[in-house]
Amino acid sequence: MPLPALPLSKTSYTTQPKTTSWLGRILPSLCFYIKLIWLVCSQSRRANAGCYTGADWAFGSLHVLHALEESGVQVQVEGVEHFLNIEGPCVFVGNHMSTMETMVLPCLIQPLREVTFVTKKELAEMPIFGAILRTRNPITVGRTNPREDLSAMLDGGAERLASGSSLIIFPQSTRSATFDPAKFNSIGIKVARKAGVPVVPVALLTDAWGVGSIAKDFGPINPARPVRIAFGAPLYIAGQGKEEHAAVCAFIEEKLAQWAGHDAQPKSIAAS
Repeated sequence: MPLPALPLSKTSYTTQPKTTSWLGRILPSLCFYIKLIWLVCSQSRRANAGCYTGADWAFGSLHVLHALEESGVQVQVEGVEHFLNIEGPCVFVGNHMSTMETMVLPCLIQPLREVTFVTKKELAEMPIFGAILRTRNPITVGRTNPREDLSAMLDGGAERLASGSSLIIFPQSTRSATFDPAKFNSIGIKVARKAGVPVVPVALLTDAWGVGSIAKDFGPINPARPVRIAFGAPLYIAGQGKEEHAAVCAFIEEKLAQWAGHDAQPKSIAAS
C-alpha cells in the first residue's frame, strides 16, 4: 500500500469549511468515538495478522484527523518545512496535552519519514491498540524506575535513529493542559545528542480532546477548542545541549501564548 498523500497544502494545513457532519454538530463525542472504535478495531486485525505497515499507520492517523473534523474540530498545522528536507532521522520533542497528538502526528510525519514514539509500556500492552503500536517498534518505558527508563530511551533511541527511524518524545511526566518548563525534562536533547541527530521542537494545543473521568484516553471532544500544531526549526546539539533545551521550551511557550492571544480575540463582524 502506498503512503497516503500528505494532508497539507505545501507545508501547512487548515481544516476546510463544511466538514462537520450532522451527528458531529449534535453529539461530537459520539460521532468521533464511533469512527475511532471502528478504525482501531479494523487496524488491530491487520496488525495481529502481521500485515500492518507504516502506510497503514499513516492512513489510520489521517482517518482520525478527518473524524475529529467531522465532529466539528478545527485543525491548523504549520512549520512542516522545518523537517521536510532534513537528511536522515531526527527527534521530535513536544509538549503532551492529550491523546490527540499520539493519534494525529503520524499522518503528518510518517508520509515524509519513518517515525515511532517513546511511550508508556501499558499502552503497548493494551489488548487492541497495543497490537497496532507494537508494529511500530516503539521505545517503551515503565515510569517506575527512572534509571531503567533513561537507559531504555538512550540506548533504544540510538538504535532506532541509527536504523533511520525518527522519534517522537514527550518529556513531560504526564499530559497537561498547561506547559511548565520546570516539568519538561531534557531527555529528547540527550537522545538526539547521543545519536548525533537534530531536534525538531513541536508545540501542541490539543485540549479539544479532553481527559476522561473513567479512562483518561477517552475524554469528551470539544469542537469549541481549536487544535494547533507547529513544528519549529531543527536544532543541532552543541555541547551539553542546555541552550537547545531552552530553545525548545521557548518555542513551545511562545506558540501557546500566541495561540491563546489569537483565539481570545473577538471575531470581527463585517459591516452591512
